[in-house]
Parts: sequence; C-alpha cells; structure tokens
Amino acid sequence: MAKKIDGYIKLQIPAGQANPSPPVGPALGQKGVNIMEFCKAFNASTQKLEQGMPIPVIITVFQDKSFIFETKSPPVSFFIKKALKLKKASKTPGKEVIASISENDIKQIAQDKMNDLNTDNIESAKKMVAGTARSMGIKVEK
Repeated sequence: MAKKIDGYIKLQIPAGQANPSPPVGPALGQKGVNIMEFCKAFNASTQKLEQGMPIPVIITVFQDKSFIFETKSPPVSFFIKKALKLKKASKTPGKEVIASISENDIKQIAQDKMNDLNTDNIESAKKMVAGTARSMGIKVEK
C-alpha cells in the first residue's frame, strides 16, 4: 500500500549548503521531518553542482514523517546573471538597461531549463527566457 502524503514543502537552497538554520530548519520542523537527515541527503545529491547555486527543491512529506525530495534546475535569472557576469538585476527594469544578451545565450539557457519549463517547444522556451531577461532590465539582441 502506498504511503499517505502529509504535505509538500517548496524551498530554494544553495547547492551543497543545506543546514538546519532558517529557512530549512523551521520549514521541515513544522512537518516533523528529520532535519539533519534531509540536509545530509540534499548536500550529497548537490555536491557535484557549483557551490552556492540556488536549487529549487520540492520535499514530499509522508504521514510517517519520512520524505522524498526532487531537485529542479536553478532559476532562469541565475543563468542570465551567470552568462552576463552580473551581480544583480536592474533596480528599475523597463527604464534602465544594464546589459544585453544574445540570441545564442537565450537559446542555451532555454535548452538548460527545458525539462523544468511547462513547454516542450524550444521557441516558447526562448520567449520565456527573453521575458525574464527583459524583466531584469536586460536588452534582448535579435
């Protein structure tokens, strides 16, 4: 018989840096999950990734307080900032343009994020990435 699901927890944790401090500890503690067990498992599964890369994770908690987790790829904004070597996005997007991104960079980011996007069409994925870039104050080159 399948385990009964108690709930889901969505977090964004830097790769290889899960620890019991907030936001991880309080979120898992509310559901009664063993915090150190999760931290060890998450850090082991993300140790090959770039340290500090923000990794979205969905934790499924069962009624017996056991859990499974699924990691996603980093947000599009992370890939854009990495490609352009930016520290942060524009303070006033739409008014201030802080950089420009090429069509090739957008295509590469769309391909990297394809399995986490709600489309299987590369053109639609490129439009999503370009929209995120514009909302960060970055000009999209044609």
